[in-house]
Amino acid sequence: MPTEASNGEKSGFLTVLVSTFTTVFVAELGDKTQLATLLLSAQSGSPVLVFIGAAFALICSSLVGVLVGQWLARTLPPERLELMAGLLMVALGLWLGLQAGRSLLLNG
Repeated sequence: MPTEASNGEKSGFLTVLVSTFTTVFVAELGDKTQLATLLLSAQSGSPVLVFIGAAFALICSSLVGVLVGQWLARTLPPERLELMAGLLMVALGLWLGLQAGRSLLLNG
């Protein structure tokens, strides 16, 4: 019979797994990587090989993110890490917004 600790660990595991999958899946929809993969698949005529290459590339880039994130979590206090992550997200949002604005002004 499972103990309360194992139920909590299972719940925590599923929460992290589902939230990670959802975040990455939604973030990757319609981005440059997906469009590049679409074009490579159409050009190469080898969709299985393109899928394997793209999946391996995503795994490798995610591994870098996990390793750097783990190192940062050991190096910095959680509050500073949260502040840095928030500032990075705001900066990326502003940068992407400026790119979109320029594109609209130049092409519109």
